[in-house]
This record gives sequence, structure tokens and C-alpha cells, in this order.
Amino acid sequence: MTTAPAAPSTAPDRAPVPASLTRLADGVHAYLQPDGGWCLNNAGLVVGPERTVLVDTAATESRARALRSAVHAVAPAGPDYVVNTHFHGDHVFGNGLFTPRATVISHAGTREETAEAGGGLKHLWPDVEWGETPEALASLTFRDRLTVHTGGPRVELLHVGPAHTANDVIAWVPEASVLFTGDVVWSGVTPFVLMGSVSGSLLALDRMRTLGARTIVPGHGPVGGRELLDATESYLRFLQKTADRGILDGLTPLEAAQRTELGPYEDWLDPERLVGNLHRAYAEAGGGRPGERLDVAGPFTQMCAYHGGLPTCRA
Repeated sequence: MTTAPAAPSTAPDRAPVPASLTRLADGVHAYLQPDGGWCLNNAGLVVGPERTVLVDTAATESRARALRSAVHAVAPAGPDYVVNTHFHGDHVFGNGLFTPRATVISHAGTREETAEAGGGLKHLWPDVEWGETPEALASLTFRDRLTVHTGGPRVELLHVGPAHTANDVIAWVPEASVLFTGDVVWSGVTPFVLMGSVSGSLLALDRMRTLGARTIVPGHGPVGGRELLDATESYLRFLQKTADRGILDGLTPLEAAQRTELGPYEDWLDPERLVGNLHRAYAEAGGGRPGERLDVAGPFTQMCAYHGGLPTCRA
């Protein structure tokens, strides 16, 4: 991930809330890190009599250690597999606290993106206590789909990108009707598609609907049901309309964002992502391919300008 210069934060203070492991069904748990803002992601845990699967890790050493303690409370031996839904640091930095016992799994493209990004995310928020998070790339990769058999609930890994990034994976547990979406779906948090695709995200949502999941664990924010798919889609449609209007009026993405009323999305966390999202929407409206590389540093700097400073990261 290309980095941008940091600016002073003027974000309102939000009191941190402890992370927690929530049981969703027999052997299926969600690890939630409220409030779901920057770098406060969710993870998933599927425990079978033969194998245990952890879906995503955490951004910092301390948070990854807390996740590891929560996992060991219900699976004392720890996970046999760690799945990375995409390459962003809040989902992969903690891998090294579970290896070498655990095998890390990701999409082949995600492995390449993780290696390329390295610890770049840390430079955006240098004041965060990142700790020691040794890189642990996936040693098992796939392209389309892969099923992990736990001896109990099976975990179906499905490639649905480009969406949030160029290569996104979801983890579907059909026996429990639980879907771990990574950052393709959000809950009370503004989606972020600068590195992925607006149109691809909509296609991914359509595909997820066909699974018929009763319980959906988003990448950030509270657990919900199918309404989370609808809310994420609604925002993406709003984004497309905002981009169309901005292009027609000859506005830059930042100008379009500054002139746009957020309406029902006003209270969602991290609204500054609208600027980055508009850069992607503008590119696709101009014929850009879903998931193709865009500048990240420029849009992130503009997001800071929209926000009035560097957004707060509580990782």
C-alpha cells in the first residue's frame, strides 16, 4: 500500500471498547473489535473436532495476542489454518503470531499483494503501537474456491473480488449458515473500494445473496443479517450516482464529496472514505477496469483534507 503524508488528527474521541468472541452457532464464533473504525476489524473462528480455522487476524501485536488468547479459550491447540480475506494489514499483520503451527491460506493474488504492501500501513499512523508483527505470507493459495474440512462445519473459501481489493475472499460455513465477508460488507461503517471496484463489489453482493446466509459477519462493525448486504449495496449505488453527478458537473472527487449530503450514511464511521471511493467510481465511469491499480497516496491525502486531519486509528 502506497503511503501518504500524515496530518494532525481532528477526529472526535471515541472510547475504546474491548474485543470479544461471540458464539454464533456450534463451533462457529465471531471475534469483534468495536467500533469497527480504521484498523479495528473482525475475525472469525470455526472449530471442528479435527481442525480449527481462523478467518483473518488483527493489526497490532497486542491485538493479535488478545485474539490468540480468545481463540485458545475455545480451541486450546490454536488454529490449524489462518485465512486472509485480503491483504490489508489489519487482517494479516497478526499472521506471525499463529505460525508456524497454523498454515496461512489466501488467494494467490492476495499473497502477492501482501508481500508487496509489507508494513506500509504502519507509516500512515506512526503513533500507533504496532509492536512486533513478523510477516507470515500464505503457504497455501488458491484461485477460485477451496474447502477446508474441520471434521465438523466445513469452511468454503470463495474468491469474489475485485471488490474491496483486487482479490477478496469470503468464508462460507453452510452448516451454520454463517458468512464471513471480510471487507466486502460493512456494518455501520463506510465501505472502502479505492483499491477494488464499485461494480465488482455489487457483483460480489449478488453472489453472496445466493448463499442465503442467516448470519453475516462483516469485516468491520456489528454482526447482522442480510440487511447488511442491502445497506452496503445502497451505499455503493449512492456512490455511483454521486460520481455521475460530479463528472457531469466537472468536479474533482474531493469537490464532489464536499458538496454531497451523506443523508442516511452521515452517521456511519469514517465518512471521509467517500473521497477515495469516488476516485474509483470516476475511474470505472471512464472505462477503467475493476481492480486495476490506482494512485493511493493522492486520494488518501484528499480524504484527510475532507476529514480535517488524519483519521483516528485506534489499532
